Amino acid sequence: MAANAQAMCTSFKQDLLNGLHAFGPSVVRAANTPDTFKAALYVTGSSIGAATTAYGSTGEVAGANYAAGGVPVTFNTPPTTSGTSAFVTPSANIVYSNVTLTTAFDCMLLYNSTAAGKNAVASYTFGAQTITAGTLTLTMPVNAPGTALLQLS
Repeated sequence: MAANAQAMCTSFKQDLLNGLHAFGPSVVRAANTPDTFKAALYVTGSSIGAATTAYGSTGEVAGANYAAGGVPVTFNTPPTTSGTSAFVTPSANIVYSNVTLTTAFDCMLLYNSTAAGKNAVASYTFGAQTITAGTLTLTMPVNAPGTALLQLS
């Protein structure tokens, strides 16, 4: 089994050019509403990375109070530009409350749960974790060039 890798999913770049994803409240599509994004956790060695095209349950963690598919991610701030960069960061930390995940996990997949294919956006890795009846909080970075969670330069 390969290791998880941090990357912007290659398919996400193509999806952007096809107008699939809508972050934040300033949507310029027929539906005029932002998409819903989620964050799912994966066990170590799940092979989540740049080649991941969509959310899938293979390798996803399981445990008390963890719902398959992960938790919603809030984007209340529209994507921003500065110089040649475009960027966006969730408007709140990503929180998994009162979970018990005893199998080591080291990866979070951000994906568009509104899209029919539950299209992948990016994967983020961190040191292997386990948690017993606790809260896992993924603290979001500052929404600025060089620090935003998602950035195109």
